[in-house]
Amino acid sequence: MDGAWWPRSRDLASELSDLANVLDPLWGRITRIAVNPRHWPILPPRIFVNGHVVKIGWFTCELDPHGIALLSYTAGRWDLLVIPPETGASSAARLMAAASADTGPPTTATALMTAEWARHGSRAKAGKGRSGGALSSHGRNQQRAVGM
Repeated sequence: MDGAWWPRSRDLASELSDLANVLDPLWGRITRIAVNPRHWPILPPRIFVNGHVVKIGWFTCELDPHGIALLSYTAGRWDLLVIPPETGASSAARLMAAASADTGPPTTATALMTAEWARHGSRAKAGKGRSGGALSSHGRNQQRAVGM
């Protein structure tokens, strides 16, 4: 895990556009995004980001259902935990911190979600003031939060 993403809705085209528009200038040109279609009702084949096209691929077996992979020529591959939009703020904060932590062995997105649900109950409802965002620790030498 290289970080976490907490989208505001299940509208993948809109949410990925917002994410990629923010991360593209920070991480380098994003060229492809891979998603597992399990939690997304509509899968766009491409989105437009900062004047270029980003292709969206979907993978049912190869990609964790609670994750996405962002690919960039400059930064390589980034694997992000996708925190469900309906998750409460405190659970989302814990999940973002866990996905970006540089402690312990590598883990999967599903393992992080399962551990959170086991410790704090199943999927806490979103509270007021929910803002969405992303948290990354790519390279493990810095942590960067991106609000969207």
